Order: sequence, then C-alpha cells, then structure tokens
Amino acid sequence: MKIVLASNNKGKLAELRAMLAPLGFELIQQGDLGIPEAAEPFHTFVENALAKARHAAEHSGLPALADDAGLCVDAFGGLPGVDTAYYATRFGYEKGDDNNVRALLEQMRDLDNRRAALVSTLVAVRSPQDPEPLIAVGRVVGEIARAPMGNNGFGFDPVMYIPEFGKTFAQLPVEVKNANSHRGRAARAMVELMRERWL
Repeated sequence: MKIVLASNNKGKLAELRAMLAPLGFELIQQGDLGIPEAAEPFHTFVENALAKARHAAEHSGLPALADDAGLCVDAFGGLPGVDTAYYATRFGYEKGDDNNVRALLEQMRDLDNRRAALVSTLVAVRSPQDPEPLIAVGRVVGEIARAPMGNNGFGFDPVMYIPEFGKTFAQLPVEVKNANSHRGRAARAMVELMRERWL
C-alpha cells in the first residue's frame, strides 16, 4: 500500500520509512507528488496533524500520514509547542534548526527549570473524509542541556538531554534514538493501530 507523508522533512521521512517498513507500506513524500504544504492554523498537535493528513489525502487520492511534533518547555508553559519549527523567528533569526537551538539556549540561559518534552502526534487517514483517523502520540521527557552535544539527529536533538541515557538524543546512535524518540514511540503505536485496523 502506498501512503503519502504530509511533510517534506527529509529527517521525518527517513525515520518514518524505517519504522513503517515492517508493514510493507511505501511512504511517499508529498513534495514528490507536487502537493503543497497544508496550512497549520491550530494550537494543538493533533488538530494540525489531522489537517495535514486530510490535505495530503485529498490532493493525492492516497491514504496519508501526518506528523506534528514539537518541543514543550515547562518553564514556558508548554511553548513553543506547535510553533517549534518557527521558534527562532520570534527572536529575529531565520527559520532553521541551528537558529532554533541558539534562540532556545539564549531564552533559557538564566533558568534552572530545564524540564521539557518532545511530543510527536501522528495521524493517518484512509481518505480526506475518513471518520476514524488513527491517532498515535509519543512523548519523551528530558532536560534542555546548556550547550549542544552530538551530531546525530535534527531539530532540538543536540540539546534534548535524556537522563536515562545520560546523553542528548544527538549523541545516541541513530537506531537507539529512533527506538526511544517521541517520533519512535508514536510510530510504534501507529504501526500497531494500522496493523489492527487497516490490514
């Protein structure tokens, strides 16, 4: 079965392709089908992921999978949340992973409460009108490191310190990170939902 991924993020595509491989699904990036990115006007991960999945399914005629993920920092009341990808732009930087990390470390420089969670919400639909979207959430709690460490991963991985490993996500081997990341947890739950309801 072909499924369109409602994202053009190469990192997400690689991770999700690997995680969905056991089901025999072929994951196709929406950009490869000429599908424009969907609007994300909502304030919750699940609403944005659902909007993206429905948009991709409508434009492709295929089942679609969307991920909305972000960083929720306790000291900021859960923000940046759904605005994680654009976090740096609030502080005069261009959009990008490195600038997001730089802006976050600057904003947290004097904070002792460094607890944060990376959250991934995956939504899959069989069609744009699917009344029963599959929804899977993965969450990993850690602390924001004082400086970036490691070269694996993307996004906030270099500053997301995971106490159980004593390392940031970017310091872990890719297979360990994928197995324990917020997206990894969401993908495992999604694989089980797809196996149970779609196969």
